[in-house]
Amino acid sequence: MKKKILITCAFPYANGSIHIGHLLEHIQADILVRYKRMTNHEVWFICADDAHGTAITIKANENNISEEHLICKILKEHKRDLYNFDIIYNKYYSTHSKENLFFVKKAFFCLKKKKLINKKNIKQFYDNTKNIFLSDRYVYGSCPFCKSFKEYGDNCSSCGAFYSVTDLLNPISSFSKKTPILKKTVHLFFNISSFKNILKKWIFSDVFNNKILKKVLEWFNIGLKDWNISRDHPYFGFEIPGFKKKYFYVWLDATIGYISTFKKLSKDCNLNFEEFWNKKSNTKLYHFIGKDIVHFHSIFWPSLLHAMSFRKPTKIYVHGYVKINNKKLSKSKNYIISAKKWLKYFDSDSLRYYYASKISNGIEDININAEDFVYKINSGLVNKIINLALRNSKLINKYFDGMLSKNLENMSEYNNFLLKFKKIDVFFKHLKYKNIIIEILKISNFANSYINKKSPWSFVKKDSNLLYVQNVCSIGINFFRIIMTYMKPILPKLSKKVELFLNSKLSFKNLKFPLLNHRIYNMKILYKRVSIKNFNKLFKK
Repeated sequence: MKKKILITCAFPYANGSIHIGHLLEHIQADILVRYKRMTNHEVWFICADDAHGTAITIKANENNISEEHLICKILKEHKRDLYNFDIIYNKYYSTHSKENLFFVKKAFFCLKKKKLINKKNIKQFYDNTKNIFLSDRYVYGSCPFCKSFKEYGDNCSSCGAFYSVTDLLNPISSFSKKTPILKKTVHLFFNISSFKNILKKWIFSDVFNNKILKKVLEWFNIGLKDWNISRDHPYFGFEIPGFKKKYFYVWLDATIGYISTFKKLSKDCNLNFEEFWNKKSNTKLYHFIGKDIVHFHSIFWPSLLHAMSFRKPTKIYVHGYVKINNKKLSKSKNYIISAKKWLKYFDSDSLRYYYASKISNGIEDININAEDFVYKINSGLVNKIINLALRNSKLINKYFDGMLSKNLENMSEYNNFLLKFKKIDVFFKHLKYKNIIIEILKISNFANSYINKKSPWSFVKKDSNLLYVQNVCSIGINFFRIIMTYMKPILPKLSKKVELFLNSKLSFKNLKFPLLNHRIYNMKILYKRVSIKNFNKLFKK
């Protein structure tokens, strides 16, 4: 049955370039989007730049430009980088928009009306040297649980613990590099504990995988705390109505950005906004996020949606971090590879293929290793998949002017080959991309082995054998066509080249009928081998 699906990725922060860590999530989501569309579902794909917070002001000051100028510049760059990796959103927007301001205010007045906002006098870290209150991300110290050093904000990237930022051991201000003081201030808090029963019911509705569910339940057992939704001046963001020099916390308007971005899309494409966001919606809502922001999406976000009488997510897919040679990517330590830099040495499909070969539906970290990357591209993609087309097309073009045979050498073999892909459909639905690549390589081995046994090149010297050669090579080309149809969501650039070569669109519905008495074109280089030498250049300045 045809479904209507809205798919989102977490919003990249508007203070820096898209890097290969970001791309893991966007590629993972994009593959599902493409697969769902190929199976005739109506899919809308949205994302936006997270454009508020102190970090935006700092970056703008470093570049001697206004915050508005910075986020506009970064937005263009982000759109370009994602597009270059064939990640094409129906709407890529910004949280610094009139639509987002409208919904943020709507959320605030809704919470206020339902008496879900409390004013509290609290003590917050303050940098005496810079005369500024410090948001969570601008204080670092040692984790109060595992003692890991240089942990930022209110959660530990090493052990995953959540705590109050004031619990950090030996806190340091990111601005002055000095120990901050605690200073009194007033903040607004969203009462989340009142949603405990509603949230528990929701999280048991198959929203998360078991590992994430277990972690979320730990937070429930600790107890749900009120959430601070305000920040002090100076701060780049939306001002809170009725409160002088107070701004909405970036995480409030970032999550609401899912709603406002779709609102913009619905205006542009004449979609029914209510159909996708009303609390009784029959549409599906899938979020793709990293494991570092599960807390926001499992507790804060669904509580806010419930309070506003909006629908909750159907599924939240969580991935791990990206590492290179077992070392975690880090902007602060300058251990990062931008999307733009990757494309200097490799094409976008190489990263898409490699990530697909690593991605399961779990939260394990993805480690990029030079030798493994080169082996998987050259041995798997080039030697097994591309070579299947190359060896058969050479004979078809040389002896038959590019024409495939009128009949396959073995039609039942074609149908049996098609049946091998039933398992892959299940893997796509459950985001087990790693299993898809493993299975496709097994099937490619079978196809190549089949052609080897038939050895059509051994029969070209006698005219009486040419029909046999044409029939065998034609089934080889049709095997390749099936393989590439299932690879199409993963390898969009290569798929376009293959469609030109085959003179036919790669489509699941077309696979019932093999290409017969059909002209293919001379096969140009579909894919080049990669080298470790180029991989090592990624780390050179």
